[in-house]
Amino acid sequence: MMTKTVKPAFLKFQDRGLFLELREEVNKTVKKLEPERKTEIFIKALLFPCIYIFTYASALVWGFDTRIFYGCYFFMGVFLVLNFLNIIHEAVHQTLFKNKRLNNWYIHFFDLIGANSYIWKVRHIRLHHNYPNVMGWDSDFEQSDLARVFPHGAYSKMHKYQHIYLPFIYPLYLLNWLLVRDFKDFFDRKKLVWSVTSIPAIEFIKLFIFKLFFLFYTLVLPVFVLHISFGQALLGFLIMLFTASIFSLLVLLSPHASTESEFPLPNENGNMSTSWFRHQFMCTNDVKEDNWFTRFFMGCFNYHIAHHLFPSVNHVYYPEVTKVIRQFAARHNLPYRQFSLVTSLRNHYRLLKNNAFRENIFEETM
Repeated sequence: MMTKTVKPAFLKFQDRGLFLELREEVNKTVKKLEPERKTEIFIKALLFPCIYIFTYASALVWGFDTRIFYGCYFFMGVFLVLNFLNIIHEAVHQTLFKNKRLNNWYIHFFDLIGANSYIWKVRHIRLHHNYPNVMGWDSDFEQSDLARVFPHGAYSKMHKYQHIYLPFIYPLYLLNWLLVRDFKDFFDRKKLVWSVTSIPAIEFIKLFIFKLFFLFYTLVLPVFVLHISFGQALLGFLIMLFTASIFSLLVLLSPHASTESEFPLPNENGNMSTSWFRHQFMCTNDVKEDNWFTRFFMGCFNYHIAHHLFPSVNHVYYPEVTKVIRQFAARHNLPYRQFSLVTSLRNHYRLLKNNAFRENIFEETM
């Protein structure tokens, strides 16, 4: 279980001038690009949910051939992630539309594809973005006892082999998220989310309604419509979630969980040694891969520092915003880092292997 530390407080005035200067440059860049990029945002908001729904409908219409059924569920897994990256993530940050109510309406698409939008918004906005890589406060690393991601985390003898067994467990990531983790967040008051919110009663009702609806249309309805066995429907369901898990972890593991990232802790009074602005550079890296596919389909996931510094900016502006950030960082000696996807994943594996031991063998061998 993750050890909870005192609530972190970053240095308030350190780097404030730098951040305001960078923000002004970024705002100018976004304003210049906005007229031509607004259309792309609108297209994605319609296209990706429609493709997911069409793929599911195709499974029900032509899924009598189980090869087609499994193929459709494979692509549902892919577009589950693409909807998350391009639509849901932006709606949670209120950057999909200027209308707040419309953003909040779109967020519920996350509930329709199996996750709980309320609890993820709390985890992502109030915890991960405020305290990335801070043990006990970054919800993205609120892992089970099976993993030791933080170098100063609690140690168990099983962690000696985590770099061997965890890659085989990773395909279960979304299965655990949708069917286990969301319920733990709601019903276990020791979970991290309860330190920053009290969950309204209506959200408990919505949790069960949407989870049951998701299981109904993905597992139960195909059995009645296609007259396939429950085992075949379950296999399709697992194909969808395994595909989505692997696809999403390529995106989620590369920016933070790495030997190249720092994992700072607050002191006994909760004070961090740096500003929030500098902390984002220390704990986040970009991924080098940049092409039309990563920009349009993958939600510019490779430009992650831009997202952490300016979460109120839509991802369609990140390529140009990142250029501004990279040049600014070079001028002011800020630790901007960028690696290939292969290198980022290799660094994640090295982190698991390094933290498999109580001592920090990575530092000792450098």
